[in-house]
Amino acid sequence: MFDKILIANRGEIACRVAATARRLGVQTVAVYSDADANAKHVAACDESVHIGASAPKDSYLRWEKIIKAAQASGAQAVHPGYGFLSENQDFARACAAAGLVFIGPPPSAIAAMGLKSESKQLMDKAGVPLVPGYHGADQDPALLQREADAIGYPVLIKASAGGGGKGMRAVEQREDFAEALASCQREARNSFGADAVLIEKYVQRPRHIEIQVFGDTFGNYVYLFERDCSVQRRHQKVLEEAPAPGMTPELRWQMGQAAVAAARAVSYVGAGTVEFIVEQLADGSMKFFFMEMNTRLQVEHPVTEAITGQDLVEWQLRVASGESLPLKQDQLSITGHAIEARICAENPDNNFLPATGTLDIYRKPACSSFAISPLRFDDGVRQGDSISPFYDSMVAKLIVHGDSRAQALARLDAALAQTHIVGLTTNVQFLRQIVRCGSFATAKLDTGLIAREAAVLFHQQPVGLALAAAADVAQTLLDERATQTADPFSQTDGWRSHGVCERRFEFEFDGEQVHALLSYRHDGSLHFQVGQSAGLLDFAATPQGIDLRYAGRRQLVHVYRKGEVAHIHCAQGATQIIAIDLLLHAGEAHADVGRLTAPMPGKVVSFAVQCGDTVKKGQILAVMDAMKMEHTIAAPIDGVVAELLYAPGDQVVEGAELLKLVLQ
Repeated sequence: MFDKILIANRGEIACRVAATARRLGVQTVAVYSDADANAKHVAACDESVHIGASAPKDSYLRWEKIIKAAQASGAQAVHPGYGFLSENQDFARACAAAGLVFIGPPPSAIAAMGLKSESKQLMDKAGVPLVPGYHGADQDPALLQREADAIGYPVLIKASAGGGGKGMRAVEQREDFAEALASCQREARNSFGADAVLIEKYVQRPRHIEIQVFGDTFGNYVYLFERDCSVQRRHQKVLEEAPAPGMTPELRWQMGQAAVAAARAVSYVGAGTVEFIVEQLADGSMKFFFMEMNTRLQVEHPVTEAITGQDLVEWQLRVASGESLPLKQDQLSITGHAIEARICAENPDNNFLPATGTLDIYRKPACSSFAISPLRFDDGVRQGDSISPFYDSMVAKLIVHGDSRAQALARLDAALAQTHIVGLTTNVQFLRQIVRCGSFATAKLDTGLIAREAAVLFHQQPVGLALAAAADVAQTLLDERATQTADPFSQTDGWRSHGVCERRFEFEFDGEQVHALLSYRHDGSLHFQVGQSAGLLDFAATPQGIDLRYAGRRQLVHVYRKGEVAHIHCAQGATQIIAIDLLLHAGEAHADVGRLTAPMPGKVVSFAVQCGDTVKKGQILAVMDAMKMEHTIAAPIDGVVAELLYAPGDQVVEGAELLKLVLQ
């Protein structure tokens, strides 16, 4: 086993690798950028080395700096994590040339699986099932058209290089093929510098099921069963689970053998994932086809660890240090069911717009760190840390394990309810909506699930006005009581010698302004009325939150204040309510200017309007580029463009006002 390794990554995967290394007695070296100087992964390692500015191209992608850091620190090996340099064959070769062990597959295996067309030709020779299609080098448009016609529509055009859904189009009929091909090729050239494509039969209602494989330097191979990763947005995974629902022992064996054949075909060493597209047939059976191989550890590896009881990072370290695989195929088995939810800083209701900000509140459910446990939380952040625009939007991974899928689902929903994040927008509530929706709950899975269930997943308000307002008022009164003294004139309990004391509150909730009335009664009770709801209000502060009783209903709530905004968390979900300070806002005139601000740091790409233009609510006004994605800015109201405050190409900070609208 190694004495010391360098972890060429950041965030939760760096913390994850460091935890296993520490358990094995292996020292670790972290690398960090300017933005990560005080990051959790730096503190998690024994040593740390600064490698450059915040942007990945100036730090985490500068492999020459990483290799120098490893050599200077005395590290014997480099663990690349995932992303960044994990599938860079040049980096793997450079590590070997510098006398460092690359904790991953040999460069030849990375190269063989790096291009879709070449890898599929290789898999065809190895007898791994492929989606019917054309993977040849001849890219003549007329030939590609004939191949598509022969395959039969619908077909899928895919860029041979790259991933992430770029350079990919589904074509329903022959007449649309030429235009779709040209579009794919343009996007592929812009994204990957190459416009070669492949043509495949478009599998309808597909599932994305992948097999975890492992190989060692002695030619031994095993598969550690499957993961279902069908729930995706923007071709990126949201929820992953193991084992795959509906998987039969025979199909599992067939897919496992195919995955091992794929690994053996490229003399694979270490952890890898063979991804399959699975067609669901009318009779309930499934056919699988090779899609690609990821030559690294996957983000979703914890669900495999949960059902097998194996530490895959430990396996990586042992194999890379020259040991044989810890177990043989017949020694591996599945225990229970595991699900992983990716918690991301993003706004699902705004086309999953990435978010930046500070984790003012970061409260996690009680969990363990590894192995078969009911709950595990993998992250690389702490309360007070910032989510910057430089890196991936994932904040953490929540992994649950149960004896059955139903138990795992229940534990996941409960754990998400106990995950409280304030300071930036996250997808926690959206994940709860998925877990509760009919398709996911009954395991009717395919890659179109999110689009199919859009009506119950997006723009949901799980917490009503009455509960949100009552919780905020309870928190207000608790705060006031905490500042009281024994002086009777400082009391705020509303007592009057005669008559009833009434107190008015005003809120903004779900875009509407509402009034509420709190009445202090002579018997000491409180009566609260808001909207159509009215009843007695009672509450008490407990270590677990506010024990709230209102209108005959009792529940535990948490209230976190940030300025005038109160963030409410309870069993049903989370919401926000704005408590309007009546004294502060007294006499204010209604604002007549609409403000449109940048949702995050980025660059102004273009404006779709000019000064003096009349616009309608929802009309696109501007386009921004941030976090490697384009985002549109729409008009929140009907109005007239009063002023453009920036020009295309300008860099702007989060919250910068881009233009002004005047009400008509």
